[in-house]
Amino acid sequence: MARYGRAFAERNKVVIAVVGIVALTLVFLATFNAARLPILGEGREYTAHFAEAGGLKEGTEVRVSGVKVGSVTGIELDGDTVVVTFTAKDVRLGEQTRASVKVKTLLGQKYLAVDPAGRGTLDEAIPVGRTTTPYDVTAAFSDLSDNIGQIDTDQLEASFTALSDAFRDTPESVRQTVDGLTDLSRTISTRDEELATLLESTSQVTQTFANRNDELASLISDGSLLLTELENRRATVQALLSSTASLGTQLQGLVADNEEQLRPALAELDQVAAILTANQANLDAALARLGPYYRVLTSASGQGRWVDSYLCGLFNTEDKPQLTNDVVRDCAPRSGGGA
Repeated sequence: MARYGRAFAERNKVVIAVVGIVALTLVFLATFNAARLPILGEGREYTAHFAEAGGLKEGTEVRVSGVKVGSVTGIELDGDTVVVTFTAKDVRLGEQTRASVKVKTLLGQKYLAVDPAGRGTLDEAIPVGRTTTPYDVTAAFSDLSDNIGQIDTDQLEASFTALSDAFRDTPESVRQTVDGLTDLSRTISTRDEELATLLESTSQVTQTFANRNDELASLISDGSLLLTELENRRATVQALLSSTASLGTQLQGLVADNEEQLRPALAELDQVAAILTANQANLDAALARLGPYYRVLTSASGQGRWVDSYLCGLFNTEDKPQLTNDVVRDCAPRSGGGA
C-alpha cells in the first residue's frame, strides 16, 4: 500500500465527507437543470416580448420552419408586455429573428413559431415590433356572448322607436333606414332568449372541443399516418390488382385453348351428376345400411387374432332349452358381437 499511497480508511474523513457532499450537490444541480445543459439540454435560452400571451404557456412547442426545436420555459408580465422565455437547439437565430404565436390545431392549440433572420447571433430579447399574436376566434365568441347578455334590448328598442318618430318628417329614404333599424331592434328583442341560449350552447360546444383537444389532435394525427401508409402501399395494391387482371386474362386464354378437351369432360361430368341425382334415394338407403354392417364387422374382427361369429336358427330352442342364447327373432346380435 505504500506504493500507491495511504489506504482509504487512513485518509482524513472530514475531507472525504466534504468532497462527497460537494459531488452530490453538483449531481443534484445537474439533474434539476438538465434541460439547460449544453449537450443534454434543450439548447440555448432566448427571450421575446409580446403584446399579449396569445395562448402560450410553459411547455408550448417552439418550431422553426415547422420543425420542433425547443419549448417555452417561462411567461412573465413586464408592464404592458409579456416576456416569453424559450429554448432552441441545433438552430442559429440571427439578429433580426422574428417570433409569432400561431395556431397548431383547429381547436386553438398554439405554438411559438420562430423565423431566423439577420446576421450574427441573437444576443438580445426579440422586441414587440418583431413579434405577433393570432386572433383568437373562441375568445371573440365568448366576448360576444357576454356583451350581448349585457345589452338592454327593451331600451334599445325604445331608442330606435324614438329615433324613428324624430325622423318621421324626413325624406323617404331616411325613414326607411330608421324603420329598418327599428324592426331589427324589435327582432333582436323578441329573440333575446333564443340568441342567449344559442350563444350559451356554442360556448359549451367550444369548451367541449377544447377539453378534447388532445384526443382530436391524436385522431387527426392517426388519420394522417393512415393516409401516409395507404400512400406508401399504393404501388403494392396497384401491382396486386394488375397481377389479378393478368391472371384472369391468362385463365381466360387457358380455357379458350383447352375448350375442345374440356367440353367432353364437362359433358360426362354432367351425366354422372344426373345419374347420382336420379339414384339419390338408393344412395341414402345404402349409406344407412352400411353403418350397422360395418359396426358388426368391426365388433367381430376387433377381438384379436380371431373372428367372432354366431349362427342364427341352427337349433330349435323350444326342444332344447339348454341351447337358448341371446339372439332375438330377427337374428340381430347384441351390440358388441354374437353369442
